[in-house]
Parts: sequence; structure tokens; C-alpha cells
Amino acid sequence: MSVIGSRGRAGGLLSLFALFIFLASPGFARAGDLKGKVHIAGGVNNANAVVYIEKVDSTFAVPDTPAVMDQKNLMFTPEVLPVLAGTKVKFLNSDEVLHNVFTPSPCAGSFNLGSFPSGESKSHVFENAGCAALILCDIHPEMQAWIVVLQNPYFAVTDRGGNYIIKGVPAGTYNLKAWFGYYKTQTVRVVVPESGSVSQEFQLKQ
Repeated sequence: MSVIGSRGRAGGLLSLFALFIFLASPGFARAGDLKGKVHIAGGVNNANAVVYIEKVDSTFAVPDTPAVMDQKNLMFTPEVLPVLAGTKVKFLNSDEVLHNVFTPSPCAGSFNLGSFPSGESKSHVFENAGCAALILCDIHPEMQAWIVVLQNPYFAVTDRGGNYIIKGVPAGTYNLKAWFGYYKTQTVRVVVPESGSVSQEFQLKQ
């Protein structure tokens, strides 16, 4: 047996051993994906439901960059905006008319940012996890949107088909919730695997 061959095999065994130690270490994040579909009874489509994990035993850094909700074509865009608790939301005015942003929701402080013209913006920090704040414009009462404030970043908004995917969820057992406006929120218990994905569907009713 050559010295080079022996060293090569020994090096390979050491590499495998090091990989095993790394995978077994507490710091190695084992994570899976959550995916599925939300069916909204009586809805025009299944878009804009928020699917989220209720609580994860960890703390999460608030994004440095504000989330953005625009006012364009006399609509709030997006209509539903989930954010991590503590996130600043910047409200833009991309219309050529005056707009206002306020909420009657006590969980968001029932704020009123006043009116502001085209090209300007106002901001507000959303602190309270579990809050679903109704966002309105007192100049254009037909406009409305929601900001959903969550404890952790493991959430998704459904597309028109009701599809969602939440990637990289730490392995464990959680309460998974589906929320949609004035509908009843549905909660299911899910087990996230150390790798791969798990599927969960929801049926939301008023």
C-alpha cells in the first residue's frame, strides 16, 4: 500500500467524521418547507390569505429596510402586507391626488398619518405581534388594505390559486395559521421535518 493511498483514505475518513460532527452539532440548522393551498369560501379567488407560524421560540432581527405599501390607481398595493413585529412600513403616494393613511385598529395604535400629496410618503412602526391592522384612506373610503404583524418571519401570502410556500422553517412542531380579512382564522398543528417538505391545506369560512 502506498503512503499516498493511505493518506488519501485517512483524509477521506477524517472529512466524513468532520461532516458527521457538523451535522450533529446543535448549531446546525435542520429545516424543511411548508406548502399547500388555501380555499376561501365564496371568494372571487384565493389570493391574499396569510399563512404563518404562530410562534417560534427564538428572537428575530427587524429588517433594516422598511416594508412598503403604495397608493396607486386609488388602491393600496399590496392589499395585504405581513410584517415582522417592529417593522417600519413606508406608505407611498404614487397617485396624482392627495391621499391619507389611518387605521381604526387599536392593536396598531389607531394612528392617523394625515394627508400627503403625490410623491411623498409617511411611515409607521408596527410593534404588536398578532395584530391585523385595517388600513384606510379617509379621502377615498373605497380604499382598504391590511397589515398583519407577526412574531417570526415564517409566513407567506397566497396567490390567486391559493398556493403558498414557507421555506426554511426550523424542524419542530408548530401551530400553523391561515388568516383572511374578516374570515375565521384556521389553526392546525404541523410537524416540520429536518429536510424536505410537508403539505397542509386550509378551508376558510366567514
